[in-house]
Amino acid sequence: MLQIVWYAIGMNYICLCGMLHAIDIVRFANPNFQSPYGTAYTFLPNTTHTHTKHSYIMIKGKPCKVLSISVSKTGKHGHAKCNFIATDIFTGKKLEDMVPGSHGTTVPVVNRSEWEIIDIGEDGELTLMDEGGNQKTDVNLPPHPPTMAQEIRDAWADGENQISCTVQAAVGIEQVVAWKKEAE
Repeated sequence: MLQIVWYAIGMNYICLCGMLHAIDIVRFANPNFQSPYGTAYTFLPNTTHTHTKHSYIMIKGKPCKVLSISVSKTGKHGHAKCNFIATDIFTGKKLEDMVPGSHGTTVPVVNRSEWEIIDIGEDGELTLMDEGGNQKTDVNLPPHPPTMAQEIRDAWADGENQISCTVQAAVGIEQVVAWKKEAE
């Protein structure tokens, strides 16, 4: 039997579908909650039929962006199959997954934030600062796409010290996904 629970968070309501443990409901109320098992809250349960093109989904443990969805007809066992073709948001690799339409999937919590590059270390370590003056030093130059790291280094070496970047975070991974030169 499918259990549906509406959980109020401030002025917002989240529908939790399926059987969830009490610790999962606490995680919905407080995304910064650390479970007693030491794992951080990084994804949400979802139903297969609610995904759309360009939505996020976890495939083979990787956070992905959906490129296309195709749904097959109901088979002799009574379930339609949803075929997802998606790209890993950090590596760009194409992944594919086939899930029964009545089953659940997971959706990664993806956050994007803007940072200004303050320094680039010899090994590619970045020192970043946000608008509030907070610094971040745990992000490196991106390995994907292969040319982005060199483009950022070249712009930095040319004296373009007003460079900002977009850092994308999901499932405990943070990576630079875009950059631009700031107008002075």
